[in-house]
Amino acid sequence: MNAMRDLDELRLPRIDWEGGPAYYEKFRAAEEAGWGNPSFFPIGVWFESVSKDEDVTMDKAAGINTYVELTDSSDVGLVRAHGLYALPSKPLKGMGAETVGWLITDEADMWGGPGDGVWTGRFPGEGQICERQDVPCGYTVMRTLKDRLPKDDGRFFYANYGKGVQMWESTQEASTFVNSYTDVTSADMYWYTDAAICSESRNHLKWSPGECPLAADYGQVVDRMRRLDALDRRRQPIYAYVELGWPGTSGKRLIQPGEAAGAVMNSLIHEARGIVYFNHSFGGPCPTQHVLREDCYAGMRSTITEVNRRITELAPVLNTQSYRHTFAPGLDTMLKLYDGSCYVFSMIKRGAATGRHTLALPPELASAKEVEVLFENREIPIENGRFTDAFDEEYTYHVYKVTP
Repeated sequence: MNAMRDLDELRLPRIDWEGGPAYYEKFRAAEEAGWGNPSFFPIGVWFESVSKDEDVTMDKAAGINTYVELTDSSDVGLVRAHGLYALPSKPLKGMGAETVGWLITDEADMWGGPGDGVWTGRFPGEGQICERQDVPCGYTVMRTLKDRLPKDDGRFFYANYGKGVQMWESTQEASTFVNSYTDVTSADMYWYTDAAICSESRNHLKWSPGECPLAADYGQVVDRMRRLDALDRRRQPIYAYVELGWPGTSGKRLIQPGEAAGAVMNSLIHEARGIVYFNHSFGGPCPTQHVLREDCYAGMRSTITEVNRRITELAPVLNTQSYRHTFAPGLDTMLKLYDGSCYVFSMIKRGAATGRHTLALPPELASAKEVEVLFENREIPIENGRFTDAFDEEYTYHVYKVTP
């Protein structure tokens, strides 16, 4: 028998998960759209507009397959015609099979706060949110907006959160947001570009100055969401957000392409089940709501297109249940087994030093002679079950394939 086919299980504990693509099989619209296919991995973009064919072709060419919220004027028929998907916050004219789920709302944990107070019906920028300023109404917001959406139509419910769930609120308060309303959820924390976020991390999370901003911080967002999600013993997919431009007019700076790629990879290493890009840039030299379509962001588009290509190629691997194994104390790693080979995703752990790190393989891989470094056209020899590689930047990542 071919050695590649011999290894079908590792004697290691597994990472808890929601079931991978099979999770979507209980939602008719998502299942019929192919979200239960192991070769599909959600790669979304936040709040885009689709008004002409070129919009979708550009996004699709960049590796996007899902629109998380769309403008009211968007033509969902174009989304459907090109085989892409949508998670809008309300039914749009002409909607159909492309709409696989509903967005309840964005960041109600921040602008509504953790509580059951009376909501005025206003959104940020429209005036007072809660009827009493001393009684938060975020839970009321979530219930009210979810009740306005169609029910029992085979589509899942999704919501995104922010600093409230991640830093400001107690575990119990945050858990109510994460576990009470959704089938899929996420949180955004823009570590590279938010001017205040590193000081907030020192205050709320007790991080040291050297631990922010880093690509490894994005994985911590996924970890926090997974811990909260586990409290009700009902796992749901956790998505990750990565900014591509300059999200706020008072933002710290522009994120760089390599940093964005590292943030995506670290989120995946920490078990993100989908990636969503914040595609708006309100500050800096090129304000836009369409970063991936702008010539002035050609470098970012090129990098993200390649990252998305790699994610799509590795989707059958990413959609398997991970194993627990410590490869090196200074690295964030994820271990997958697919089709007789092991895949190791690795990058610098938050606060660890860049440079050369040695990875120790599980015993089942002791017979392997070398590792293939995917997407880099090189191999590394294995000696005594170990191999060494360089991580030159804090956002450097490598994906290894090891076949015993």
